[in-house]
Amino acid sequence: MKPQHFSRREILEACIVRGLLVAGMPMSQSRLLALWQRTENEANRPTPAEVLGPFFKKGAPNSPVLRAPGDPGIPLRVGGKVLNTHGALVAGARVDVWHADHHGKYDVQGYRYRAKLAPDEKGQYTVETVMPGHYPDRPAQHIHYLIAAPGHKTLVTQLYFATDPFFEGNPDKNYQKNSIVQNRELIRPVMLYESPGSPHAAVEFNIVLEAA
Repeated sequence: MKPQHFSRREILEACIVRGLLVAGMPMSQSRLLALWQRTENEANRPTPAEVLGPFFKKGAPNSPVLRAPGDPGIPLRVGGKVLNTHGALVAGARVDVWHADHHGKYDVQGYRYRAKLAPDEKGQYTVETVMPGHYPDRPAQHIHYLIAAPGHKTLVTQLYFATDPFFEGNPDKNYQKNSIVQNRELIRPVMLYESPGSPHAAVEFNIVLEAA
């Protein structure tokens, strides 16, 4: 007997029937399938590129802790994985990150709020920093990224924050305001946690690289 091969849709439909894929709110089966498949497709799309900007500086240290005690601004943790378009971890990646301080100023003399990180064995990178400030030329808060890995195209991109007043509480509507942000998916939700002394924010930003 020949083995029976099921399509991805048939497998998902079977999962719905058996209660292995359920909606958190009332939703039709077709809507649930469409939502799941759209999310799967988006998960493997390469991260959109953005401009490098004038403040990149080579030689940043391999240190994930960018903020110092007493630094102004909301403490922020940014982390994620470096993946390829098949969803597999990318070996040998290096992640440059840099951003302005709480007042919107870049350190061009030294390496404050700059790092070049090697993700761990699980492909994970983490940065402990502060929420960047605003400055006139780029009024949306952002973190710059440059990611390089053997066998993959080098990516220059930026991370933006859905809580930024620049988006007026509606990134879907306002992300292209003043032509600052080109890709809605680079604007990420912010989680706020209570911690001793002060709250801190966290953002997940996975990177998907294309093969060279």
